[in-house]
Amino acid sequence: MDAVLVVNADLGPLHRVTVQHAVRMLCRRVAEIHEAEPDRVIGVFPMPRVVRLVRYVVTRWRFSAGPAWSRAGVLRRDERCCAYCGGPASTIDHILPRSRGGRNTWRNTTAACYGCNQRKGDRTPAEAGMPLRRVPVNPGWTALAGR
Repeated sequence: MDAVLVVNADLGPLHRVTVQHAVRMLCRRVAEIHEAEPDRVIGVFPMPRVVRLVRYVVTRWRFSAGPAWSRAGVLRRDERCCAYCGGPASTIDHILPRSRGGRNTWRNTTAACYGCNQRKGDRTPAEAGMPLRRVPVNPGWTALAGR
């Protein structure tokens, strides 16, 4: 067991932490054990699977416009699958190239394999004759956290 789920006081999931972090939360009495592993203990505490915060934490950030753009986020959103050939992707591609004013946004970037990224070059997918297999979207918090 390498991660412990932290839930808010209303049992809404927040994030995952290490077992050591969870035990520190228990010692500080910020959280209490909601679910534990049977017959396993760490000191005086049962091995936690889920800890619940004692006080409710407001999570306005979860309802904001969504997560900020990142390369890792684009690869995670597209499940590391190339948008042009469907193979394994290791790079990101700008649909409207940066040299033409394309920006680092969720809707302008997609995962691509190295070969397709080089083949497309400094062109749009239409100019390169490489149609997208799926249209890029703005992901929500749960879409990126759940994978």
